[in-house]
Amino acid sequence: METEIIEDIKPSHNNSDSVLFPKETKYFNIKNKQVRSQQFQKAKRELKKEKKEAKKARDREGLPKKIPHTIETLREKDVTTVTDLSLDENELIREDLEHDELSDYYKQSYEPKVLITYSDNPLRKTRIFGRELTRIIPNSVSLYRNRSGVKKIVKSAIKKDFTDILVINENRKEPDGLLVIHLPNGPTAYFKVSNVKITTELRKNHKDITAHRPEVILNNFSTRLGLTIGRMLGALFHYDPEFVGQRAVSFHNQRDYIFFRHYRYGFNDDGTKAKLKELGPRFTLKLRSLQKGTFDSKYGQYEWIIEGRRHSVETSRRKFNL
Repeated sequence: METEIIEDIKPSHNNSDSVLFPKETKYFNIKNKQVRSQQFQKAKRELKKEKKEAKKARDREGLPKKIPHTIETLREKDVTTVTDLSLDENELIREDLEHDELSDYYKQSYEPKVLITYSDNPLRKTRIFGRELTRIIPNSVSLYRNRSGVKKIVKSAIKKDFTDILVINENRKEPDGLLVIHLPNGPTAYFKVSNVKITTELRKNHKDITAHRPEVILNNFSTRLGLTIGRMLGALFHYDPEFVGQRAVSFHNQRDYIFFRHYRYGFNDDGTKAKLKELGPRFTLKLRSLQKGTFDSKYGQYEWIIEGRRHSVETSRRKFNL
């Protein structure tokens, strides 16, 4: 039996016809560790140089650049992906968007008015984060909750003509959750918040942020769920930006993480190049649930929710929801 096992293990051959047994490396025969390391580093440098020369050769010949394989480029196509809303095949989606809860905003029938509030007894960074959002979102106010329940806040906000509510939750002295409620009929989205950097953590001078209404950039929300989330985030801002202020906010979706940035842009004298200056704050959102109607944790009907641990939810690392 042992003889049969040994006979099944056959050596492999490389291009130089030298035998490479399992677990044997190119520099395995060099006993001195320092010399072995030097030879390995030398080979790495030569390989890097060869790759650089090959790249220059491709550029000289005008060949297209190689696209690296990433999780994003290898993304599995979602059946609800919308490539172009103007296509005939997306007529039902267009009709759905024209009559959903956010359609009045995109018909510019009202101006957004946003209430920003917190969990009970918010600490310093959470309070600053909320106040900074009022500098970014036009026609928004920051108020303390005073131990009021979310349902009570919703009723009060509707009476005072607010169109949206943001509730900032915190954990371990850091903002860690964001509840976005569109009024008066929903929907309601809950996001996990991470990597929060307030303005003072990014730059020293934060007093030069003007009050002009910013432009809003929504990028890479490609599925049906992603369209809804993008429309919800866009509806927080005024639909008529003041371009003279040269301010822009972006929500960039990548692998279901939504990265928020706030910039001021400028152009050189001949207008051929643009420069970006990050103003802050900076944070990342991860969608946890989307609920029909306004917030109701007990009887609410969820359109989408993430449950359990990663291995029980996601069948593939290449499948994304937004």
